[in-house]
Amino acid sequence: MAETGNFDFLFDPIKQKMKESISFITYITYIDKLVPVDIDGKYIVLQASTETFANYITATLADKMREAIVKANVGLTDFRLKVEGGDYVYNAPDEDAHTTSSNLNPKFTFESFVAGNNKFAFSAALAVADDPAGQYNPLFFYGGTGLGKTHLVQAIGNKINAEKPQLKVIYVTSEQFVNEIIDNLFTSRGPDARDRGNKLRQYYRSADVLIIDDIQFIEKKKAVQEEFFHTFNELVSKNKQIIITSDHSPAQLEELEDRLKTRFSGGLLIDIIPPDFETKIAILRRKVYEMRAVIPDDEVLYFLAQDSGDDVRTLEGRLSKVVFYAKLYEKPITLETAQMALNKAVSEGNEEITAESVISAVTSFYRVSAEDLLGKSKKQELVRPRQVCCYLMCELLSLPLITIGKKLGGRDHTTVLYSRNKIEEMCKVNDKIAKDIDDIKNSILKK
Repeated sequence: MAETGNFDFLFDPIKQKMKESISFITYITYIDKLVPVDIDGKYIVLQASTETFANYITATLADKMREAIVKANVGLTDFRLKVEGGDYVYNAPDEDAHTTSSNLNPKFTFESFVAGNNKFAFSAALAVADDPAGQYNPLFFYGGTGLGKTHLVQAIGNKINAEKPQLKVIYVTSEQFVNEIIDNLFTSRGPDARDRGNKLRQYYRSADVLIIDDIQFIEKKKAVQEEFFHTFNELVSKNKQIIITSDHSPAQLEELEDRLKTRFSGGLLIDIIPPDFETKIAILRRKVYEMRAVIPDDEVLYFLAQDSGDDVRTLEGRLSKVVFYAKLYEKPITLETAQMALNKAVSEGNEEITAESVISAVTSFYRVSAEDLLGKSKKQELVRPRQVCCYLMCELLSLPLITIGKKLGGRDHTTVLYSRNKIEEMCKVNDKIAKDIDDIKNSILKK
C-alpha cells in the first residue's frame, strides 16, 4: 500500500458524486463519516468506525460508490473498507459475490462455554450448529442479562463458519436491526429509496443463518416488526435457520405482535437459567485458566461464588478484581487477598470503580480530553486510548457490552468487542502496551 497521508483531495469529489445519487440522510449517516486513509493501486481505502458500518456499506452502497468513483474521474476505479483501529480490509463485493458478514466474536465458542445446569440449551445449540435449519427452527433462547445467551448463539455461528464456510451467517443485535430499518427503509427519500430498501432486505434475506440478539428491542416498533415478520417468513420458507435471543419468553413480550409470538413459539424455546453453585465454580475455573492466573485453593473460588448474584458477568468481574489486586500488590491469591480486594481495601477511602473513573484514568494517562475520547475523531492519537478504555471497562466493570458502548460515546457492541480483543492480543506481544495497561489499572485501583 501507498504511504498513509491526506487523501481528502481524492475522496471529496467522490463524496460529491455520492451526495448526488443517494438520500441526504444516508449520505450523512454513512458516506460523510468515512475517512480516506490509503491508496492501493486503483482502490481508495476508506476507514469505517465499526464492522457493522463496513458490512452495511459493502452490502447496500457498493454499486453506488463504484459509480461515484468512476464519475469523479480521480484515477481510481474501486474502494475497500478498513475498520477503525484495525488492520482488516473489506473488499467491496461484486454484485454476484457471496459474502459472509457475521460480526461474531471468535472467543465465543462451545469449548469456552461452561454448560453446567444449562446442558439442554448447550445440546440444542450444538445440534443446530451441526444441522442448520434441521430439527429446531427457529431456535429461541430467553433469560436474564449476563447468563450467556450471546455467547451460546455466537458459538453456533462460529462453528458453522468454521465447518460450513459455504453458508452465510449474519449476526445482528435487534437494536442495530431497528436502527438500520428506520434509517434506511423509512427515512430514505428520492428515486433510489426503493432500490436501497430492497438491497437492505435482500442482505438479511440472503442469510443461511440469521442470528438476532435481544429481540425485545423491536417491541412497540410496528414498522420494524412488519419488516422482520416478512424476513422471518421468507427465510423459513427457504429452509434457512433463524436463531433468536430475548430477555423474556415470546409470551411475556407484551408489545410484540401475536403473529410473531406464534412463529417464535413454533420452534424450540429454551430458558437459560442462572448458574447454580457448582456451575459458578466451573465458570470460575475456566476463567482462571483463560487469565493464566494461579489460585491453588478452591476456598477462594467458593468465596467468589457466594453472594455473586445470578449473572455470569458479575461473577467474572469479582474474579478479575481479585486477580488485578493480587498482581498490583504482588500477593498470592489467597482467601484473605480475595476478601481484601472485594472489600475495596486497596487504600483508605477506596471508591467503587465506575465507567467515569475508567475514562478519567485513561484520559489522564494519555493526556487527552474526555470529549475527544468519547467523540468521533479517527485520529490515531485517540484511537488507541479509546480501545484501551473499552478493554479496561470490559475487564473492570460488570456491564453489558451495549452499555459500555453507550458510555463510550454511543458506540455499538461490535466496536467494543473488537477493541477489547485488539488490546488483549497486543498485551501479549507488546510490552509497552502491557505496561501502560498495568499503570492505568493501578491508578484506578489506588483511587
